[in-house]
Amino acid sequence: MSQTKLLDQFSNDFAQLLESEYDYNVVIKINNQIFKLHSLVLYQRSSFFRQELSTTTKKNNLIEITIPRISAESFKILIKYIYTGKIPLENVEPSTIFDLLISSNKLSLEELVDYIQSYLIDNNASWLKLKFTQVYYTSFQNNRFKALQTFCTDILAKHPKLIFDSNDFTSVQENALVALLKRDDLQLEESEIWDKVIQWGKLQIPNLPSDITQWTNENFLSLKTTLNNCIPLIRYFQMPGKDLIIKVKPYRQILGSSLWDDITTRIMAPDVSISSTILPARKIIPAQLPVREDHFNASSIINEEHFAEISSWINRNSSTSDITSMDYKFKLLLRGSRDGFGCESFCRLCLEIPGTVIILKVNGTNEILGGYNPLVWSSDNEEWLKTTDSFIFSLKTQNLPKSILSRIIHPSEAIQCDNDGPAFGGSFFLSNEKEWKYTHNDEAYENLLRDNGKSNFLVDEIEVFQVLKS
Repeated sequence: MSQTKLLDQFSNDFAQLLESEYDYNVVIKINNQIFKLHSLVLYQRSSFFRQELSTTTKKNNLIEITIPRISAESFKILIKYIYTGKIPLENVEPSTIFDLLISSNKLSLEELVDYIQSYLIDNNASWLKLKFTQVYYTSFQNNRFKALQTFCTDILAKHPKLIFDSNDFTSVQENALVALLKRDDLQLEESEIWDKVIQWGKLQIPNLPSDITQWTNENFLSLKTTLNNCIPLIRYFQMPGKDLIIKVKPYRQILGSSLWDDITTRIMAPDVSISSTILPARKIIPAQLPVREDHFNASSIINEEHFAEISSWINRNSSTSDITSMDYKFKLLLRGSRDGFGCESFCRLCLEIPGTVIILKVNGTNEILGGYNPLVWSSDNEEWLKTTDSFIFSLKTQNLPKSILSRIIHPSEAIQCDNDGPAFGGSFFLSNEKEWKYTHNDEAYENLLRDNGKSNFLVDEIEVFQVLKS
């Protein structure tokens, strides 16, 4: 028997111990779920549990521990890892893997924190970019997430306006801002970087007068203290003299007299030596990240991840597109709650427009159904339109862990728009105002989206988007 098989058998034995709950002496409560475990295993595998076990008093020979702010789903996976040393992530959703990262850090599973970060970066980079704001802020809340911090900072160095122009910019943690300012490849003019640093610093100080001419020495001291780790990282000697006078001079008190003297000396007599460190100019590389609003109008039904998934289906890609490099823009044509739900509204706003996606939010179930028509909807022709590129779908929600894609398999019966409204084959069509119908009886589209016993359904909302090449 090989060493690997021996280790597998060892792991399986501990998996059976976990499942059998034999001779357990620890009860852990996660929300409303109970886990019966063994103190010897927990103590040896996690410093978090070593602390908990040493400070918790036994009751009836049992140690009871409640762990807040962790999901039972994540804990179940992590406790199996603690017992077996195995954590297969291949079929786990990226959002769950990210939760596992946070939970493994909470349980002080340091080697697993490193492993999960690497796994996410190597296998789920598109998802990390899609959820960039969440990932960015979370990664800098804990110094254990160094790999994710580097991943995020690499992206922001190329596309700093992702964070500098976001509504959440003032909530950026100081260590995150410092990491960005240290980058020689930060793609932003130095005077703009200065503006953003000052903006961030001022908004960290309560009750600071908006008019700088009204500031006291204490106000300047507060800003200097707040920006103590940022001020040395600005490339002052790479800024145009005009920007130094207009933008930096009003705040010269926070720089200290020596630095400001050197700046003015450099402006007036560039050849005179100075004592301040002259940081090199940043390496500006022409690059532009498409602005998110150029990709899609805000939807009240679906999120960025859904848009990226639909974009991938249109391209017939096997993996989900990155929201920052999508090939398509989505232009809102119709919203039922705004424009009306029936055929009249659809015909008025959506006919003769090529390439459209219909999105439906189903009443009572929160299902998200929809379809893509690469052709035009036309009420002049009640015959079926032929295409091999149309598809219908059910997007993932809390109740559906993975989206269902159903492509056309009978192209001659793909699309139709009659007096009742749009139809995808005989499978999926508008029946009356807010009522739609879905069946899989004609099998024009390949995969079943929902139970045939629920053929007629009402919708809470409908949105139609035109799909445009970026």
